[in-house]
Amino acid sequence: MSIQRTLQYPAQGVGLALMAAAMLLIPFVDGLAKYLSETHSPLYVSWARYAAASLVVVPIALAVHGRRCLPTENLGAHFNRTLFLVIAMTLYFVALSKVQMASAITAYFVGPIITAVLAVIFLNERLTPRKIMALVCGFVGTLIILDPAGEIEPGIIYALGSGLFFAFYLIATRLASKNNDPLKTLTFQCLVGSLILTPQAIWAWSVPQLSELLFFAAIGVLSSLSHLLSIQAFRYAEASLLAPLVYLELIAAAAVGYLFFDEVPALMLWVGAAVIMAGGVLLLNERRSS
Repeated sequence: MSIQRTLQYPAQGVGLALMAAAMLLIPFVDGLAKYLSETHSPLYVSWARYAAASLVVVPIALAVHGRRCLPTENLGAHFNRTLFLVIAMTLYFVALSKVQMASAITAYFVGPIITAVLAVIFLNERLTPRKIMALVCGFVGTLIILDPAGEIEPGIIYALGSGLFFAFYLIATRLASKNNDPLKTLTFQCLVGSLILTPQAIWAWSVPQLSELLFFAAIGVLSSLSHLLSIQAFRYAEASLLAPLVYLELIAAAAVGYLFFDEVPALMLWVGAAVIMAGGVLLLNERRSS
């Protein structure tokens, strides 16, 4: 084993830890969005998430970087990742308003499967036999959970669309993260995302109650933290390595759904989740044995 390869492992471990933390935070944001969507349009809530995050991130970025708080390179990649993410998030919030959190997140899991394929095409990453086996596990596990022989709810379709755009977001994030400051990247994402979503917010405008402002603020803080962690993770590890960690959202989503919305996931969901997680273990073991 070469010295260079040995030195890569600590960096990859940091990337995995950052991504895991980000994925475990996101379902709490989703839970807040689901709660607020009971009285507000998901289109409005998705805009409010970015607007609230901007109020958190922009002052920090100005304090750290001053007027140079936005990235100046790879602006096309930054815009693309932001556009893909706001579309994915809006579709997912709509899905959350219609189906259980665990059901929405499992349909959304087409994202990591697509990401591993796109990474081979756009990032020149190798598609090894273990990665292929992991992708098969992810696909089979998702089919078990979705049960395509039964009736598929409209909310599931929205979640599937969200997963597709999330895959494009993961690839664009990998491209945008090269030689860019994570805080500047997040600042760009929050500001541009707010602008992109403003028309739909105006169309679905509603005035939150005073008691709801704390929940909107929490969405901003937690989403900013989760995105900052995930952006930083891509500076340390490949997209195809990090992608399976998105499945950690299933555990947190099921917990949030059960604790706060009395949602009990079906048995087949856990069967499918076990198959999906087996695929993630295959990818992790590939790194250790290579």
